Amino acid sequence: MAQDIQGLHTHLQSGMTTVCRCWAIKRKDGQEYGFTDHDMELSFDGLTFKASTGLTAAAIEQATGLSIDNTEAMGALSDAAIRDVDIEAGRFDGADVRAWLVNWADLDQRVLQFRGSIGELRRSGGAFHAELRGLTDLLNRPLGRVYQKPCTAVLGDRACRFNTDTPGYWFEGVISGFDGGTLLHVAGGQTIEEGWFERGRVDVVSGSAKGLWSSIKNDRQTATGREITLWSGFGASLAIGDSVQLRAGCDKRMETCQFKFDNFLNFQGFPDLPGEDWVMAVPKKSKANSGGSIR
Repeated sequence: MAQDIQGLHTHLQSGMTTVCRCWAIKRKDGQEYGFTDHDMELSFDGLTFKASTGLTAAAIEQATGLSIDNTEAMGALSDAAIRDVDIEAGRFDGADVRAWLVNWADLDQRVLQFRGSIGELRRSGGAFHAELRGLTDLLNRPLGRVYQKPCTAVLGDRACRFNTDTPGYWFEGVISGFDGGTLLHVAGGQTIEEGWFERGRVDVVSGSAKGLWSSIKNDRQTATGREITLWSGFGASLAIGDSVQLRAGCDKRMETCQFKFDNFLNFQGFPDLPGEDWVMAVPKKSKANSGGSIR
């Protein structure tokens, strides 16, 4: 269904309008939701926009140039729309958002007013408040190289180029026990070196927490498998028998990049940078201070 922007413009100039707003939210896991502030469901672009969610939105602030566009959406928490447990689990963090102004009497007459992502999510009184950040918000982030001894890349990203799916660098097992939200017991994998997965990640591949992940703080061998300590919980309940994937971690050191991952050509650190003692050094007569190797 093509957009008839000129038709919508003519309709708005008529003085008697039948317009509403529609929002589409697409999570990182591919799940997509449609909402509208109209009193009936609408459908276009292969998505149904539900009217039973109580969703409303503040006015969209838009400007020319590179100014940041922003708005806020509010709605009720319900099993039919956005659930409290999904927000708690972080499933809507960074989700893509699109917002249209639509003539509900002629759905061809619509215009895309906003495109961006969900920022801060707040919950109170059975409702949620979502900050919507425009595309130009990305320009507000600092970019560039950082000169430091450890590697600045993230394992597996475009700078690192290491394939994290390489056999031997991941292991899939089932949860055999857990203590609270940050200590997991995973069956199997006893032959893998202790600490291999430290600073890595654990991905949940089945159960109610499927699609979520958390960073690994400690990795220990046990008689029946691995004992994994997480930096933080998943925000969703786990159960014995859920499948998880453990992925190897990197401590950003040159030796780890070279000997653990055989990826030294893509090391993004500067191991030979002089330390603070050298930066603060002053000329001395007692010994050479030429800047050459001290070894």
